[in-house]
Amino acid sequence: MSMGKLTPGTTEGPYYKENSPERSDLRKKDVPGENLVLTGYVLDTNNKPIAGAWLDFWQADGFGKYDNAGYVLRGHQFSDKSGKYHLETVVPGGYTGRTPHIHVKVKAPGSLNTLTTQLFIPERDTNESDPIFRDDLLVSLSPAAKGKLANFDFVIKQ
Repeated sequence: MSMGKLTPGTTEGPYYKENSPERSDLRKKDVPGENLVLTGYVLDTNNKPIAGAWLDFWQADGFGKYDNAGYVLRGHQFSDKSGKYHLETVVPGGYTGRTPHIHVKVKAPGSLNTLTTQLFIPERDTNESDPIFRDDLLVSLSPAAKGKLANFDFVIKQ
């Protein structure tokens, strides 16, 4: 069996806040941005699912603004017994110097290793000019009845 390539880490950025609420739907009424459902799996390097992995997401709204006073578009969840996660949010907007992205921290249960990374939206004009952008952190994106569907699998150390 081939070894899974570890998901690369990136910078945490200045907007991380600890103690986000546990929830899989980050959308709030009147938050700007097109609906986005992001799903995938948390896997180990042997491509085995990791149940109960902690995933903490934070991002800007559709206009590129972060909520630094509260927890809008911030939240954590745990992968299910098959390693799957499901996040309902909005497509983030870019801002000066940054292409649209979603921040995430991922950690296996009981592990001392925390992956901190960012997921990027394909086909954005600003991707190549963003110094943090990586092709291997692009989500796969497809249209849905009400917004967009995205998929990304994380491979982490246990």
